[in-house]
Amino acid sequence: MNNEKKPTGVDLLSTAAPYILPYLPPADLSAISLTCKTINLVAKSVSVGRSSDASRNSEKHPIPFINSGVDNHPYAYFTYTPTQIISFTDNPPRQPWGSCSNERPGSTLSRLKSVEDGSACECERSNGDFLGCPCFRQRLPGLIWECGSGCMCVPECRNRASQGGVSVRLKIVRSLMKGWGLHADQFIKDGEFICEYAGELLTTKEARKRQLIYDKLASNGKHTSALLVVREHLPSGNACMRINIDATRIGNVARFINHSCDGGNLSTVLVRTSGALLPRVCFFASRDILKDEELTFSYGEAGLNSTGSKCFCGSSCCSGFMPSEHT
Repeated sequence: MNNEKKPTGVDLLSTAAPYILPYLPPADLSAISLTCKTINLVAKSVSVGRSSDASRNSEKHPIPFINSGVDNHPYAYFTYTPTQIISFTDNPPRQPWGSCSNERPGSTLSRLKSVEDGSACECERSNGDFLGCPCFRQRLPGLIWECGSGCMCVPECRNRASQGGVSVRLKIVRSLMKGWGLHADQFIKDGEFICEYAGELLTTKEARKRQLIYDKLASNGKHTSALLVVREHLPSGNACMRINIDATRIGNVARFINHSCDGGNLSTVLVRTSGALLPRVCFFASRDILKDEELTFSYGEAGLNSTGSKCFCGSSCCSGFMPSEHT
């Protein structure tokens, strides 16, 4: 007679839990944690892992969420991408987050198609002397030219300042009025690269469609969007190119940078690389930034729109309302 106990469904789920739970969104993770003690422990471990690094090991340093008793939100859930990607009309693939593995999530996001460079120069300079490189051009206010992915220079080239990801230590801090905000976790020098605004590149038609959905959800107090619209004026001055980057579903830590009516402590710079079709929107420190200081920039000019979202930047010139596409 075989008295060996057959594994139950709960036993099998407990065994598979460390591999399944990191793929679950918060609501599903919370629900399944009630199944049994073993799964509850795994779920808690996943939540702790998520709180410890918003970048899922994609950046040089972990970027933790810090909530010192403000509410019961230990982290914000979204899919992470270090740079801009082509938009998804359907739901993006699920990304594991909170597992014990130290692997980067790139392999699970193979369907996230990047905007790749098409051409490059043959410059082989690797000592930082890039002034003779054909990729380098006279820097204009709000615009920088950098070497592209096909260039012969090394990744450490000084003309690739924004291409190494987030290299400074940052943290995402919860506050009562503004929710999550990005803060410096070290002293940052004036002019130092912080991060790019990563997310889905949208057509203007899709951006307007999504904004209507986001506005409707926001009116019920259930949603905060991270859709950024930037206009690059062409040299002729007669036209401009509109760039729509949505970091609501897929993005990086830049989605947590809050608005400040006084311009904040970050400069918004368009970075073009050799062969790239579109520029990237990057942030650089506009002055020395102290450790624990919140990182902010201006979302644009705010009009006196009484139906707009309220602004809590706290600056001396605060208008009281957030900028919007209609102002």
